[in-house]
This record gives sequence, structure tokens and C-alpha cells, in this order.
Amino acid sequence: MRILAAEDEKNLNRLIVSRLTAEHYSVDACFDGGEAMAYLESAEYDAVVLDIMMPVMDGLAVLKKMRAKGMSTPVLLLTARDSIEDRVAGLDAGANDYLIKPFAFEELLARIRVLLRKPREASDSVCRVDDLEVHLDTHQVFRSGQEIRLSGKEFALLRYMAQNEGIVLSRDRLEEHLWNFDYAGGSNVIDVYIRYLRKKIDEGHERKLIHTVRGTGYVLRAEI
Repeated sequence: MRILAAEDEKNLNRLIVSRLTAEHYSVDACFDGGEAMAYLESAEYDAVVLDIMMPVMDGLAVLKKMRAKGMSTPVLLLTARDSIEDRVAGLDAGANDYLIKPFAFEELLARIRVLLRKPREASDSVCRVDDLEVHLDTHQVFRSGQEIRLSGKEFALLRYMAQNEGIVLSRDRLEEHLWNFDYAGGSNVIDVYIRYLRKKIDEGHERKLIHTVRGTGYVLRAEI
């Protein structure tokens, strides 16, 4: 399950990402409404945790823009405002749920589980790129029917790339996703893990799936 966390308070953002990651969710994080819309327009999410009071574009504006674009992704609004009028405004804008700050993380997790409690097609748990299959629920990977053993970080990297098939991902974005806020960046660690994946995924296959976009990053896609 993939979740976008949009919260401008950096410490709270880190905590949300840390707790959701510990529950085995795949999490992207951003700090303002403009970033949130950019993420939402470039990838698909199973749920969004959206703070109302954010710079650039507030949470309600993001939510209204989402719904105007036909995005039906479940949204949990976070806010320090607890008046009935504020709650109604959020729900009328298209929110699925509303959580008042400060909150217990156990309640946040419970509300997210409710948002995600919907029938899912079996195919939703498998990402397919050409003859590559990435099973999100069992963490299994197959190419041409042969199972490929990956480490935890290798699988997390491949899963993120598969969920963003055809989208060029920068090294910084990959680092932020894999290490969240505990990783300081500034090394070639992503290049190292890409090399590991290429050896396991592409070596011995005529059609290569992991591609370097010079000066930008990496993309997972089938060659045409």
C-alpha cells in the first residue's frame, strides 16, 4: 500500500513517515500543497494524509483540486482546528476522514486502515513490467517465470520503481523514499543498489528494464 504524507511540520512529518513505514506501508513525504499536487499528478496512491495548514497551497485547496481532477484517492485531513464548521468544510471538500491534532498515532493508523478497507482486485497486488512481476503482498519477484531473491532494500527500490513504471526518478527522490529522513544523502548508494538490481533483474535477458537517464536518474520500463 502506498501513502502520500503531506505535512509542513517537519518533526511531525518524520514521525508519520516513520510509523507508517514501520507498518510496512510505502510512503512519500512532502511539506507543502504544491509538492503534494506534483506527487499526486505523477503517481498513484492508496491514501493521502493531508494537513490543512500548509504553505504554497493549503490542504483544502489540494483536496478540491484532487476531486476536480477526478482523483478518488481516500484522504485523511489533519488539522489543529476542531470546530464543527472546519470539519464540515473539510468533509464537503471531499475528505474521507478528519483527525484533530494532537493525536495518538494508534488512532492515525486505525483511521488509515479504515480508509484502505476496500475490495481490491488481485491484480492490484502485482506490478507487471514486460515479463517482470513484483508481488507487493508476498515480496516475491519473478522474471520470465523464474523467482529472483532480493534483499529488503533491493525489493523496496524495485517496488518503488515498478509502482512508478515509466517515470524517471531522481537519485534524491529514491534516497528519500528508501531511507526516509534517516539518510543524509551525498553518496553513490542508489547507484550501488541499481547495480545490484541490474545484475539480478536484467543480466542474461535481451530486453533490459532498468534504464539510466543521464544527469537525471533511473526509470523502470520495457524497451519498445
